[in-house]
Amino acid sequence: MPAVSIDTFFACALMVIAVLSAMAGTSTLLHPYINSAVDKNTAERYEEISKYLLLNSGTPLNWGQNGSIKPETFGLAKMGTENPYELDIDKVSRLNSESMQAMSYAELFTSIGLPDVAFRLEIKPVFEVFINLTATFPSTDNTEYQFEILTEKNGAPVPVYLKCYVIAENYLSTTEVYVSGGKTRQNVTISNNVHGPSLLAVLARSAYDARIASSKVYAFAHKTAEPKPRGTFLRLSPLSYVLNASFAYPAVNLSSAYALTFEYNSTLTQKASDNGSATYEIPHFLDPSLMIIALTGWNSTAFFIEWVAYPQVPVQVGADFAGFTSLSNVFAYMYVVTINSAIFECTVWVGGPRD
Repeated sequence: MPAVSIDTFFACALMVIAVLSAMAGTSTLLHPYINSAVDKNTAERYEEISKYLLLNSGTPLNWGQNGSIKPETFGLAKMGTENPYELDIDKVSRLNSESMQAMSYAELFTSIGLPDVAFRLEIKPVFEVFINLTATFPSTDNTEYQFEILTEKNGAPVPVYLKCYVIAENYLSTTEVYVSGGKTRQNVTISNNVHGPSLLAVLARSAYDARIASSKVYAFAHKTAEPKPRGTFLRLSPLSYVLNASFAYPAVNLSSAYALTFEYNSTLTQKASDNGSATYEIPHFLDPSLMIIALTGWNSTAFFIEWVAYPQVPVQVGADFAGFTSLSNVFAYMYVVTINSAIFECTVWVGGPRD
């Protein structure tokens, strides 16, 4: 069997396993965290706790949509859902420390109400996207950039469809491509009349199930120095389908705002603004895809692009169990969950003192 066919076979198998796990709503105990001497009742209790965090909505039920509410009891399930392991987009986003409405671990720990139990949550796409800038070809009128894009699951290539967006000053372009072997090259050409940093946003979906999605954003220089780190000019926090953009400098002026998914893209209209912030309404796209929101603007004479994902994944929150397995019972459970119909991996670590 040719090498490409073998890679495709394994990538397909990985996707099928993920979908079957999502349909069954099952969990897996990760063996590196098993303590063979632990009481069976303790292990079962921790597993039930891990499920409770994902299967219940918490109270109040809408704590995710209101950034000023701290949940009385914690739960990530979407309010009113009939589908097991369907998580709320805003509750998940409030776990991300980059959000202005983020919940601290101390607040989450209190809302669980179990003083003898610590936990950690990680939510991420089923597969990863990697972007590398491999070559630049300047000319008199334009500059061409060559990118290598990889899609992998634990090192195995994943066949995907890609939607590539390029954002620059007053510029937005899209390209869609099928990648069978988990690797492709994409060339991007930008006029030399455009100044300032640019952005390549890649949204990927499995060739075998459109719900298995991932994304990656790569900022690169065009006719300028290297782009500043994300968050230098704006802090972007999407919640309840409203984007809040908080300014880091008083001289910030916003120009364009975009919402990007695999199937759709839209220019956002500013709802309100003052000297320190602006808000935008986020459309409800019927697309099982991650959403990338990008804003462009100026800080005095410097052009910039800032971006955020909605939901704000990947995300990690909770206790750091590294190095403490000898002092406590720590178990990890892996689930496949859905957020806005897209499929993600969720790992829940639960631990407590040894008896």
